[in-house]
Amino acid sequence: MAQRKLIRVLEGEPVFPPPVWLMRQAGRYLPEYRDLRAKAGSFLDLCYDPDFATEVTLQPIRRFGFDAAILFSDILVIPDALDRGLHFVTGEGPKLTPIREDEIAGLDPSKAETHLAPVIATIARLRQELPAETTLIGFCGAPWTVATYMIAGHGTPDQGPARLFGYRHPESMEKLLYLLAEMSADYLIRQLTAGADCVQIFDSWAGVLDAESFEAYAIGPVRRMVEKVRAAVPDAKIIGFAKGAGAFLTEYRAKTGVDAVGLDWQMPMDFAQALQRGGAVQGNLDPLRLIAGGRALDDGVDRILDHLGQGPLIFNLGHGITPDAPMAHVEALLKRVRG
Repeated sequence: MAQRKLIRVLEGEPVFPPPVWLMRQAGRYLPEYRDLRAKAGSFLDLCYDPDFATEVTLQPIRRFGFDAAILFSDILVIPDALDRGLHFVTGEGPKLTPIREDEIAGLDPSKAETHLAPVIATIARLRQELPAETTLIGFCGAPWTVATYMIAGHGTPDQGPARLFGYRHPESMEKLLYLLAEMSADYLIRQLTAGADCVQIFDSWAGVLDAESFEAYAIGPVRRMVEKVRAAVPDAKIIGFAKGAGAFLTEYRAKTGVDAVGLDWQMPMDFAQALQRGGAVQGNLDPLRLIAGGRALDDGVDRILDHLGQGPLIFNLGHGITPDAPMAHVEALLKRVRG
């Protein structure tokens, strides 16, 4: 079989038209997802049941024929495996039991393999059921982003509680990030071994960090993860999405060793082109252009293709698709990129 398009891009090859997938492409904008979500009971039941998770992952592939499928799961399954009381509140998002400084040393990762076994089973099932040409992407949350939820117990506008924790307790923060990096790397290795073609590390809150903290919290732990994953799976392909990192992405790519960097929609195109000279980039359409449709959508797609289409590019949004995105606009996006 010819190598999948997205993997060719991750190896630095320009492919035109570029492969396309959308973050959160399996989700609430699809009626078939909403139907299955109602049957599953809770969001976590959807994530941990291989039948449900496989079906949800396949739904957007069947409907739109994206070039890649991303595992349906959540970035907080690692703290869930650490018994941090994860649950989801409608309209409010994830909630966890906030971790205290004196609890970090007692965190026990020994249950993670068993706890996450259903997710690995989903990966194996997906590789059997996906079309041969479709790339299967596994993923995890980056240690910093996962830590922000563990410390505050929920998301906050600027993850101030975690930043303050790091300033007040730097050694404890280092221990927490080290543990999360080790667990997350093991998790990614299991995904790759089970059949994922590549993996993405989501650092959704990288953009709130200052330069010193970015080096310590966003670069260092991810570099450890990349090194550990590649020691076990030497040809592993890894995408790093450090949302909001801006100019720090040059250093992020160089020091972490990821194969591609994800770009959010605020990234200037000249800077994106400079990053692309160092390897593959992924992104970066504003999700609101997908909602608007029409000229706003066409102009956004064309601008990305004009600036980045001649180099190694994975076309994507600059963040996740939102529940109010019309399916007709997704079809129009795909037609525009592939046309």
